[in-house]
Amino acid sequence: MTALLERRSFLRAGAAGLVGFGMSGLFPAWAQSGSAGLAPSSPMLAGDDIHLRIANSTFTVGGRTGHAVTMNGVLPAPLIRLREGQNVRLHVENTLDEDSSIHWHGLIVPFQMDGVPGVSFPGIKPRTTFTYEFPIVQSGTYWYHSHSGLQEQQGHYGPIVIDPAEPDPVAYDREHVIVLSDWTFLHPHHLVTKLKAEGGYFNRQKQTLIGMIEGGPEEKMSASDRAMWGRMRMDPTDIADVTAATYTYLVNGHGPRENWTGLFRRGERVRLRFINAATMTIFNIRIPGLPMTVVSADGLNVRPVTVDEFQIGNAETYDVIIQPAEDKAFTLVAESIDRSGMARATFAPRLGMEAPVPPLRPRPTLTIKDMGMGGMDHGSMAGMDHGAMASPAAAGNGSSHSMGGMNMRDKSKVPDSVKVGVGVDAIAMSPVDRTGDPGVGLEDVGHKVLTYRDLMSLTPNPDTRPPQRTIEVHLTGNMERFMWSFDGEKFSEGVEPIRFERNERARVVLINDTMMTHPIHLHGHFFEVVNGHTGSYPRKHTVNVLPGGKVSFDLTADAPGDWAFHCHLLLHMHAGMFRVVTVRPLEGDA
Repeated sequence: MTALLERRSFLRAGAAGLVGFGMSGLFPAWAQSGSAGLAPSSPMLAGDDIHLRIANSTFTVGGRTGHAVTMNGVLPAPLIRLREGQNVRLHVENTLDEDSSIHWHGLIVPFQMDGVPGVSFPGIKPRTTFTYEFPIVQSGTYWYHSHSGLQEQQGHYGPIVIDPAEPDPVAYDREHVIVLSDWTFLHPHHLVTKLKAEGGYFNRQKQTLIGMIEGGPEEKMSASDRAMWGRMRMDPTDIADVTAATYTYLVNGHGPRENWTGLFRRGERVRLRFINAATMTIFNIRIPGLPMTVVSADGLNVRPVTVDEFQIGNAETYDVIIQPAEDKAFTLVAESIDRSGMARATFAPRLGMEAPVPPLRPRPTLTIKDMGMGGMDHGSMAGMDHGAMASPAAAGNGSSHSMGGMNMRDKSKVPDSVKVGVGVDAIAMSPVDRTGDPGVGLEDVGHKVLTYRDLMSLTPNPDTRPPQRTIEVHLTGNMERFMWSFDGEKFSEGVEPIRFERNERARVVLINDTMMTHPIHLHGHFFEVVNGHTGSYPRKHTVNVLPGGKVSFDLTADAPGDWAFHCHLLLHMHAGMFRVVTVRPLEGDA
């Protein structure tokens, strides 16, 4: 089986095409030597029995070396290549002095194999081995990572590609797996400590009086809007918690200076499998001069849509097809959502070729829509008591941070489901469906940017029953105190699970009461994003919820068990934006 998978992958992709994630032994010597601008071939694991070893390692990027937690000694971890229909056993040895785990992100597995300590299994104790075993019932691009502590930030993640049992509807000549991530030499707990001490600790792009006087392309805000933000004591540049002030952005473990390179032959259809394995970074992806045709989202096929750029939230995956018609190099740009830095790589016909790297674009600023006032006009805003909104007393919680949406003294407008307290900055006054928005800062870039509304499932949705009930979940937080929650309650406060009857059909409405984009992930299920294409909704497991906006999805709760439901900004999850979804009855229950 292993030899068959390796042979099939080799014939499909071509030996030169799997730079960075390939089969050692199938490459010529130069492909394994780590030539300048070229990743050495990482091991690929395939077959019915796969062995992974979690261990402390060192990791070097940009000329500096730090501590990492890796699998089989590499960062990212090895590519796991599987085939739909097989049964796989993954033997995971934990050599650390602390518990660890692996969650198979996006894979449909029995809940006992999902890999979330305290929810679906006890975790993998130090110096023990745990065997995950489950059938592979799907195909596509996925990934795996730790769900223990903050190990994911330290390098504990890797890609998964599952080949379909039937002929692939997407035709391509070559493929590259692109794992995006963010790396810091700070211990992740130090990140949390600094953010707790000062919410905007890593933001080096705040608006200043000098900046307003000097002007510039990033200073588009009017004086009146600046005054309004000031009265509300809010920062319109507070878009990402951790920025390039401490992060190096990686492509397949390579920093911008190291320039990971993927090869192509002119005229080939090249499949790029993008995985956002970053801890805290949402990326905007473009290849200047080269359109991208999106063919898959979160592992499932979508009707092809051609774009120039797309935003990929943490834990999302997108497959795109590019077809370079010229014998020249192209630059892959993965710009952080706040445009404080970028990951970059090169696609080229030959090693050593490079293309110009565009400068960072002007940093974006948040708008009235991002404050949860998307459905209001400026006339209605003119009569608002912004001073009261900014008053700590108005919050009733002693917070020095302001309310971005509702004046919290008017408790009659607070949803019953939201627990208002020190951990809630704001309630969006007029949230709007933002599935047609490309993402913060991407509204006026002058080219086509993907939106969720562009996505349609390639095949009809399998369950067309109307939802039996609607569940609203508010994404809440206090940005100054770095407190994050669902419905104003942190997971550590003993909040009740969200309960579903088995095979129940429900609509879940995610309402973002904060001014940050949150990628929300549900384990064990795919859901249909309600975007106007009834019957062909895109099916995903992770969805970006834009600031002050809402996203609805229809869920068939067909997987019995206990499942994690959380923001995939790791530090937000760590700070409390986490719930358990319970689906009953279990197998064998009366």
